[in-house]
Parts: sequence; structure tokens; C-alpha cells
Amino acid sequence: MDFLKQNNTKVECRNQITIRIASMSVYLLGFFFAMFLCNCVHLLLRPISQPRIIAESIVGLLLSNLEFVRSRFLNDSEVQQTLNYIVDAIMVCHMFVVGLEIDPNIFLQLTLPEAKVAYSGVLTTFVLACLITPLLNISKQSNPVFSSCLAIVLAGTDSPLLTRLITDLKIGKSDIGRFIVEAGIHSDVVSILLIAIGFLIFDPDKNFQNRSVKMMVEMMAILVFQTLLASKVVPSVMKWVNNENPEGKPMKGSHLVVALAFVILICSMSPIVGYTKVLNAFLVGLFMPREGRISKMMIGKVNYIFRTIFYPLFFFWVGTEAKLSEFEAGKIATWGRIIVPFIIATSGKVVGSVVSGLMLGLHWPESVATGLLLNIKGHFQVYLAINAYRMNIISMSTSLALVFVTFLTIIYTPVVVAKIIERARRRSPMQKMALQCVNPVNELRILLCIRSPQDVFSAINFMEISRGPVNPGIMVYLTDMIDLTDKIAATLITQGDGVDAVTVTDPTVIEMRDTITKDVNAYLNDDCQGVNLQRMMVLSTINNMHQDISILAEDLLVHLVILPFHKIQEEDGRLQVVNTGFRHINRKVLRNAPCSVGILVDRGLGKTVIARSSISLNAAVIFIGGKDDREALVYAGRVARHPGVKLTVIRFLLEAAGDSVSSRIGKAKASTSEQLEEMKIDDECFAEFYDKHVAGGRVAYVEKYLVNSGQTFSTLRSLEGQYGLFIVGRGGRVNSVLTVGMSDWEECPELGPIGDILSASDFSVTASVLIIQQHSLKGELDGLHDEFSIM
Repeated sequence: MDFLKQNNTKVECRNQITIRIASMSVYLLGFFFAMFLCNCVHLLLRPISQPRIIAESIVGLLLSNLEFVRSRFLNDSEVQQTLNYIVDAIMVCHMFVVGLEIDPNIFLQLTLPEAKVAYSGVLTTFVLACLITPLLNISKQSNPVFSSCLAIVLAGTDSPLLTRLITDLKIGKSDIGRFIVEAGIHSDVVSILLIAIGFLIFDPDKNFQNRSVKMMVEMMAILVFQTLLASKVVPSVMKWVNNENPEGKPMKGSHLVVALAFVILICSMSPIVGYTKVLNAFLVGLFMPREGRISKMMIGKVNYIFRTIFYPLFFFWVGTEAKLSEFEAGKIATWGRIIVPFIIATSGKVVGSVVSGLMLGLHWPESVATGLLLNIKGHFQVYLAINAYRMNIISMSTSLALVFVTFLTIIYTPVVVAKIIERARRRSPMQKMALQCVNPVNELRILLCIRSPQDVFSAINFMEISRGPVNPGIMVYLTDMIDLTDKIAATLITQGDGVDAVTVTDPTVIEMRDTITKDVNAYLNDDCQGVNLQRMMVLSTINNMHQDISILAEDLLVHLVILPFHKIQEEDGRLQVVNTGFRHINRKVLRNAPCSVGILVDRGLGKTVIARSSISLNAAVIFIGGKDDREALVYAGRVARHPGVKLTVIRFLLEAAGDSVSSRIGKAKASTSEQLEEMKIDDECFAEFYDKHVAGGRVAYVEKYLVNSGQTFSTLRSLEGQYGLFIVGRGGRVNSVLTVGMSDWEECPELGPIGDILSASDFSVTASVLIIQQHSLKGELDGLHDEFSIM
């Protein structure tokens, strides 16, 4: 019998284990299905620019309220309890990272305009909420302390969500975007701190009764102690770990465990005496150091995991706690608890922002937009609303109403941002990031792209001849174009957000970058006054690299992007294609770049030793007319200043004498008012260049009178062997008679007709060509760059 009982026990254990494994498999499949639905809903909402949090909330609430899901899974108390533990852990980590991302010195910035706008919005909303919310009977028992807590929640801002939305909607680099983000941080900090202080004094588990003096003293003592540990002791531990684990090397597991264990130890102190672990995590993160590898890793990893996994699970938990079937949609009071708090929060923020904005001299439309965006609520406010129901302070219907208020503060965000951009476009000075628009007192900013060490010497010589006067000089962002293959992707180490937080550990890439750095440093150490250089990296797939280059150029406010030609010169002098993907990159950058673009065809420029005491390079700029040729002429003016370059400007003019058919056709085609105006601009630009450089004898000048494109071609061919560098415009010419028909046999249209002829394999093996295209205001932003200013 005993033997049979033991066998039955073993069988039952196996069955239970099998059931648990099957249940876990179902949970995992369900979770991945929910993630798939979130992505689908997000794609559907993308045309109206709704953020991902809306898709997550829709999927989470609907799935958790399906009868099938509730009956099969959520009725199990163990499942619900496990879900509660997971969400509590999520919020602890979330609030810790929120505090960690905030600089504690924010308390020393109370006089800044951002702080004044934030605090005025908080104060106005708090006063309105304290006066009106008691009339709504939101809590089950009338309690002024709860009304004050609700007022603080309505007055707060979810700064991480606000920052993410501002960045995703492309106004993060503008003055108003940066202003709103900073104000949001101030608003978030003050509201959470007020809630933290309120929890210290009042006990929400006992209908917000005052805590005993002994309890308050114990909580205060442990909070002060852990704050001192976080601000004084933790930095020493983090510094030791960071010194032992420098950037670019794998983190030692033991050091990582020690650092994380120390942080967890500090975070676990206050909950021992009954203080909430969520607010405690925020306070610990707030006073911990943000610098160093450990802090960046925690911020980056936690934020990534939350965005991809835990936030959808969070809203699933919201739906399990607050059933949609008990929403009481048929009662007017329920809708009043949605509309009135939303109006209170929105009007309070707007009124406070407008009043403080007027005192600070801000435009009232931007003040209104600031108030609307500072009204954004997020995960922390939703968590508080659900916990108020769990503690039996408010009803389930009221809890859901407050959750819906949170969603209402997010939904209108894209509309507000669209109005900001629309207003900025109307007031934007339509700035052109082009060489012709560079103020002589400002430095020229160049984004110089290279693919490999083979391009580095041509890049160095390009910098050398582009130096211009020492004051103001040039700022060069030397950018390595790295194709993100699967092999390289497997070696990436991410610490935080953005490209700057990505470290490439692939040995080939490291060796390539080190070689480039060594050669460039050797050049810079050789008396390069006026040349300021900063190393950059574009790490992307071939299909997306043009976007990263354009974004980088936009962020750095450069005037000129220089791209290497997609062909390289072989030993026999001919140009051979290495990777056709780079040709597509060049074409796309030409279409989308926020500044002027140049393509450098290197056929010996990198092998030339450019002296500073004698002529070592003969260069020619060909000027026919049009905006691109004017841009090339302006750049040639910088080259003309170099003592080692002998520059010749060759102007192609349409033959005016005689009564030939081609001459009469040329005159007729140049007769429109637009073309005459363009030719007038050409003459003015060339006259200015002539007075500056040619009249003094520094630059040689040659005129070529031509009647058709055939003569243009033959004249270009006659220049073979005379010059080591040609500088030409890509297109945009009004004298089309001199180039008409050339596009019919272009091998590389991205070079333009003149550049294509000069870069042809049968033209020369020693003449490099720089083709320049002037920045056009036509583009996605319609003349508005990211760093616009309208406040």
C-alpha cells in the first residue's frame, strides 16, 4: 500500500508540474500575441501620430476584460498575485530610473523660466482641484487629505513620457521643445516629492489618518540615512566599478553584482519601516550619481525592457484590477468624474503657464501649448488610481474614470505639436544652410564622411585646402560610415539611448577607426591652426544610412556635407565600384540633406602632398551659372586663400555674336523673367568673386564663349591633364543650351552633366572632382529645421 501511495504521489507531482509548464507556455504565447497586437494597433494609429502608450492601453484593457481570459487565467488567485508582484516591481524600477535621470541640482534652478512656468502651473492646478474635486464625491468617504492628494496628482506631469513624445514628434531640439522638457521635469519632481511628504505624514491604508509621531520619526530617520548613503557612499562604489571596467570592455560580472546589490540594499531600507517602496525608489534614484557606466547601463537597459515588454503588461494588469464591465457608463456622475478632472488639470496648467509666460515675455500661443503639454499624465498616475481602488478609497468605476483622464491628456499631444510646428513655419526665417549664407565672422561647419582608411588622406587634403582664414576657421565633423551588418550588430554594446551610447567592439571596426584617428591626429599636430575637428560615427544599414547622415547634419547645423564617390581608384588609375549601396546613399542624401552637399571623386587628391610655402596643386572651378555653380564658386573662394593651391576660374559664356540658329535659340531660351533674374544673380556673384580674388592676381581667370553643349563637351575634354582638382556645381543652370542633351549619356546622374564628364573613366586618371549642390529649401520640413526658435 505504501508503495502504491508513493507512486500515486509521484504521479500527482508530475501532473502538477506538467500543468504548471503548460500554463506557463500558454501565458508566454498570450504575452507574445499581446505584443503583436500592440504593434498592429500602433501601426493603425500612426497616421494620426498617436503614441505607443495609447496602443498599449487599448490592447491591455481589452484583452484583460475578455471573458475567456478572465475565466481561464485571472480567476486564479496565484496568477493575480504574481501579476501584482510583477507590476509592483515594474513601478519600483520605473520610479528609480525616473529619479536617476533627474539631476538633483534641479533644486538650485528655481529662478529659471522653466521652473517658474512649471511651478505656476502646478500651483494653479492644485488650487483649482482643491476647490472643485470635493464637490465630485470621488472618494467613498469625504476626506480633505485625499482631495489634496488628488489635486497634487492632477497638478503633476509624467516627465519621461513627455520627453519621449516631444522627441518622437521631432521638436525635441527646438527652443520650445527643450523648454517644455525642462519644465516637465520640474513639475514631475515637485509633485512626486509632495506625494512622498504626504505619505510620510498621512496613512492611506487608514483613510489618510495622521501617523504617529514615532512612526514619522522612524520613517524620516531611515529616509535621511538612505539619502546620505545614496549621495555620499554610492558614488564611491560606482567610481570604483567604473574605473575597474572602462568603456569598450565587457563588464565584470562580480562588479556588476556588487553595484546592483548595493543599490537594491539601499532601496530596501525604507519599506522595512512601512514607507512605500515606489516613492522610496524615486528618492534613492534622485540622489544617486547619474554619471558613469553603471548608471548609464541601468537607465538604458531598464528603459528598453520597459518599453518593449513591461509597459504592455502594465496595462494588462490595469484591466485585471479595474473591470470595464463595472465602469457605470450609464451614470452622469461617472462622466463628470472624467470630464471635470480633465478640465481642471488642463485649465490649471494652461492658466498657470500663460500667466507666468506673460510675466517672462513669452508669446501666449507658445505658453498655451506649454501648458497643454505639461498636462501629460502617465504610468505613475495610472498606478496611483488603481491603487486607490485596491485600498478601497475609491470605487472601481471612479478608478477607471481617472485612468481615462490620463489617456485624455495624451491623445491631444500630436495636435498641439502640429500647431507648434505650423506656427514655427510661419515665423521661421527660412534659413538656408549653404556656403553662400555663411556669415564671414562664423566658422564653416562641414560634415566630412569617409568609408575606410583609403579615404582618409583625400579627406585630410580636403580639410587643408578648405581651411580659409585662421579666424574664424572651420569646424570639421569627421564621420565614419559603418555598414551595420549582422556581424557588427552582434558586437554592439548599448548604454542608454542614441548613437552616442553605442559602442562597437568588432575588431575590424576598432582597427579601422584607430588607423583613421592616428592619421588625422598626425595632420592636426602639424600646425593646423583654424581647423577644429571632432570624430563622429554613422552606424546604420545601407538602406537607412542616408537618414542618419541627414539627421546628424541637422543636429550639428553644418553648412556642407562631403560624401565619398561610390567608386575608388584602382592601381591602373581607373575607378571601380566597391559597394553600389553607397551610390544610393549619395543619391538619397542629395535629395534629403538639410544643407549643401558635395561628392568628392578622388583620383589622386589623397596622394598629393599639399605644401604651404609653394604651389603644389592646380585647381579649376568651372562656372556656367545657376545656384549650384554659385555655391561651388563660394567654396572655391576658400580654396583660393591657400598658398599651396593655384586656382583658375573658367567661365563658360553663351556666344552672343552672329545670327546662327543655335545663338538665336539660346537668346530665346534665356528671355523669361525668371531666367533673366537668375542670370543677374550669377553676374553679381561672379563680380563679387572677381573683385575679391581675380582682380588682385591671386586667381587666374579664363573665359570660354560657346554656342552649344557639343562645344561644352569638347572644351571640357581639352582641359584634361591641366588640373589636379575640378570644382563644379551639380546642376540648376539657366543657360541650359550649354548643357542640353548631356544628361542623355550620363553614367552617374548624381554628379550632374559637368561632373559626370570630368569623372568619366576615359577623361583622366589624375584629376579629382568635387561636385557641389546648394541646399534647397524644398524638403520634408519645408524650410523648418529641428532647432527652430519661436518663443
